[in-house]
Amino acid sequence: MMKIAFRIRKRRVNRSASGSFLIFLLLSIVGAFMALPLVYAINAAFKPLDEIFIFPPTLFVRNPTLTNFSDLTTLLGNSWVPFSRYIFNTVFITGVGVVGHVILASAAAYPLAKYNFPGKSIIFSTVVLALMFTPQVTAIPNYMIMSWIGFIDTYWAVIVPAFAFPLGLYLMKQFMEQLPDALIEAAKIDGASEYRIFWGIVMPNVKPAWFTLIILLFQILWATEGNGFIYSEELKTLHYASNQIIQGGIARAGVGAAVALILMSVPITLFVFTQSRIIETMATSGMKD
Repeated sequence: MMKIAFRIRKRRVNRSASGSFLIFLLLSIVGAFMALPLVYAINAAFKPLDEIFIFPPTLFVRNPTLTNFSDLTTLLGNSWVPFSRYIFNTVFITGVGVVGHVILASAAAYPLAKYNFPGKSIIFSTVVLALMFTPQVTAIPNYMIMSWIGFIDTYWAVIVPAFAFPLGLYLMKQFMEQLPDALIEAAKIDGASEYRIFWGIVMPNVKPAWFTLIILLFQILWATEGNGFIYSEELKTLHYASNQIIQGGIARAGVGAAVALILMSVPITLFVFTQSRIIETMATSGMKD
């Protein structure tokens, strides 16, 4: 077989001013189109009830009001479980689940990426296979396992399955494979332990991966209800409480819009700040052998 070597040369892209303008215009149109749901959600939270049901629906609010938020405050004040309890439950489940999964997924991905041992390919194939199953498919097995170990109706019934999020392990393993082996070998020659190498060298250099993982898992846990695993009202999540408010009928449509805005503001804020950190880290942490 003849081997043909292709030489790839870097060429400077020459783009005219009109071409740059057209690209900028196209990206602006696409960006504005993608922002429409967010713009509508923000405006809907400040619409009076008559504007919410107007046909054809309007994108922007005409007579902004804070009635939806005041009604929400009244409804929350009449609840026999303090609303702060729902907030604490959600923050606790999300925080412990995200932090625990990032640590466990990183610790498991490190030997899979940098060491050869019997059964390595089988373990990684199992992780890849697990990516095919949706949470609805694994709900019954998860419930049975949580019931056997006595975690039903506790926070851990939602937190422990989050530790086994297969996408996180896959993402961390693939990213750690890009780290130069020479860097780890140099640390071993200097006498660094595996613990020191993992926390002092590997983890700081895979920030783009675990920041991305934080975003993905935070969105999942923040929106979880845990109805199939948690039955006590004082252990319910914020998303469950919001759904109870929205199910009050069309009279609570404005309150539901206010709740939707509050719930989506936290993940969006986290994404904005984390995205900038990911871009900065990816731009400054490129490494080659």
